Parts: sequence; C-alpha cells; structure tokens
Amino acid sequence: MRLAVIPARGGSKRIPGKNIKPFCGQPMIARSIEAAHESGCFDRIVVSTDDPRIADIAEQFGATVPFQRPAVLSDDHTGTIPVIQHAINWHKDQGHVIRQVCCIYATAPFLQPEYLRKGQAMLDSQRVDYVFAATSYAFPIQRAIRLTANGRVGMFNPEHFATRSQDLEEAYHDAGQFYWGRPEAWLAGNIIFGNASAAVLLPRHRVQDIDTEEDWQRAEWMFKAMQAEAGSAR
Repeated sequence: MRLAVIPARGGSKRIPGKNIKPFCGQPMIARSIEAAHESGCFDRIVVSTDDPRIADIAEQFGATVPFQRPAVLSDDHTGTIPVIQHAINWHKDQGHVIRQVCCIYATAPFLQPEYLRKGQAMLDSQRVDYVFAATSYAFPIQRAIRLTANGRVGMFNPEHFATRSQDLEEAYHDAGQFYWGRPEAWLAGNIIFGNASAAVLLPRHRVQDIDTEEDWQRAEWMFKAMQAEAGSAR
C-alpha cells in the first residue's frame, strides 16, 4: 500500500481553525486532499485528526478518517514523525503492508500533483529514506543580519560582507508541503533533513508558509494571481 497521511489537528492557535478555514472558496485541507487524489500516487489518503469537524470535511472531499488521533499526539509540542508513526502502526495492526508513506501538510494550497509524482519517482529510483519538497532562498543566507539586544545590527557571517552574491553557495529550505518516506525510516524516527534524503525543487512562487493572518492573506493573493494567469493563458 502507498499511503498518504495528512496531519490536521484541531488546536491551531495563531490562525484558529486553520485546517478547515475557507481558502479561496474551499476549506484549506480540501486542496491537499484533491492534489493527493489527482496525483494518482496513493492507494489510500488518510487524515489524522482529533477534531470531528475536520474529520467530516476531510471525508466530504474524499479522504478517509479511520481512526481518531490520540490526545497525546494532538498537543502543541508533538512533531510530525510521531503522528506518521501512529498512522503506519495503525494500518499495520489492521494487516496492511505499507510500501511507501507520504506526509502531506493540510495547509499546502500550492501543492501540485506533478511534484508528488516526481517525489515518488525519486523515492522509487534512489537509495534514500525520504524525498521532500524544497525551494531556494531569495536572498543569500550568508549575508543575513540580526538585531542585537540594544537594537543594533550584526551579520551572522560578517566575513561575507564584501562577497558577491553570485559567489555564494545557494541555500534551500523546506517547502512545507510533502515528505515521501519509506515506512522503516518513519518508524525508526530517522531525521528528514539529512544525507539520506533528496529534494524535489519547487519554484519559489509555489511556496508560502502559512503561520499568521498576514501569511494567509499573501497566500490568497498569490493563489488568485496564479488562477488569473492560468485563465488568461487558455
């Protein structure tokens, strides 16, 4: 079985109800579920949640919710890996043989089926534990600055003050969309951002972290702009 697991707990603090809040006309989680279906990668798409409202909406859009996530895995401090481990173990207890597991975040409205397919192909063809979505930083991280305790400015890497941007190594960050993995890697708790992982590189305009209301508004602007561009190209 190739399993998609969408973690979606109900206790979002910064954006209440984030996982099911309407985003450009649909509950946010619906977009992740639809991308998973359209990819054709999965035998089963499961939402792991502790919230009956999220469960109802997830099922309306074609996901299954075969269990309720335990409270011990639904607090503010629980990471992604324990949630995926729970979903894998639940399916194994039901007699399912798990071949691949993809964690898909519920708040990933720019997720594209083609990138899920690319990630799966990389996991199939490469000797890696995980394949996840990443994108490049828009500005060289070696020239980043910080504010000191007295409100002044300091460089993280002052040795690069005069280094040309084009001479600095390009850096990438997690896109916060999906994480393909082998079940044994998930169950062992292997780190995702390590040398046993590979990355599907996404264009920056396909990535937006959504943690604040400002992030949400920016994401809707981006989504509407892309929809308008797609419509004008027809």
